[in-house]
Amino acid sequence: MSISVTTWYLEQTSRADLSPTSGPAPDRDVRILRSEVPSPEFSRFLYTAVGGDITWTDRLAWPYAQWAAHLGRPGVETWVAHDRGTPAGFIELVAEGGSVEIAYFGLLPGFRGRRIGGYLLAYGTERAWDLAERWPGLPPTERVWVHTCSLDGPHAKANYERRGFRVYETTVTEEPDAPAPGPWPGAGPLTADAPAGE
Repeated sequence: MSISVTTWYLEQTSRADLSPTSGPAPDRDVRILRSEVPSPEFSRFLYTAVGGDITWTDRLAWPYAQWAAHLGRPGVETWVAHDRGTPAGFIELVAEGGSVEIAYFGLLPGFRGRRIGGYLLAYGTERAWDLAERWPGLPPTERVWVHTCSLDGPHAKANYERRGFRVYETTVTEEPDAPAPGPWPGAGPLTADAPAGE
């Protein structure tokens, strides 16, 4: 059994493309901090907690050494939104030449729908544009790009577009219709009454 999955590739090619004030700020004490010490344990927690109900599976099999090698690369940054001290979501940036990919972005299910997502995305995109200032030897950012698909949250594509990203490519593929893995082994997918939204 397979399902049709649409993937959109979006980009900004100028810092002027960013629209950081396209929505209200969260009504809580939300702080965004860079996780400067590479921590495979923490990054894997964020990955599984955010992606467990939206079929993020490509890094589930990564061993510790692979996480450590990835996080230790120059130009890889993880920025974490904290709601009153609790991790609420993250954005991971990966620089390659003058291009910066938003490799992962999202919120833990319990924090969606609270206006944290747009705030974090705008802040993280700003950090993509000034990333080279924190990494001597890397070229200045000339492009920021991201991809999202129809398996992600229903507001994902629109959230990127509200921040000034433009679609430059769309693909449609057939993928196995597998249940989302849940946030940890044995947890299963979220139930219908669990919190949802952006």
